[in-house]
Amino acid sequence: MIRHLVLFKLNEGVERDDPRVVEGVERFRALDGKIPEIRSWELGWNFSDRPIAYDFAINSSFDDQDALRRYVEHPEHQAGVTLWREFATWVIADYEF
Repeated sequence: MIRHLVLFKLNEGVERDDPRVVEGVERFRALDGKIPEIRSWELGWNFSDRPIAYDFAINSSFDDQDALRRYVEHPEHQAGVTLWREFATWVIADYEF
């Protein structure tokens, strides 16, 4: 199994209630059940106020690297990525477990 972690940092001046952010969260929330390769799917807002903390996280799993690749290339995922690029940066970690 592959764990796919993504941590998002909103750009300076962008708040959680920004309509683009709200739409971005909903787009990613809706991926569970739309993309068959997804085995587990969790997402949510960070509540830590530590300065090194990121703002939003996705924690997901896939059967193998090929399934992860199909997810990454899926048009629904790419639509979400395009939207998030407008207001955030992110880091990713993929590992076997």
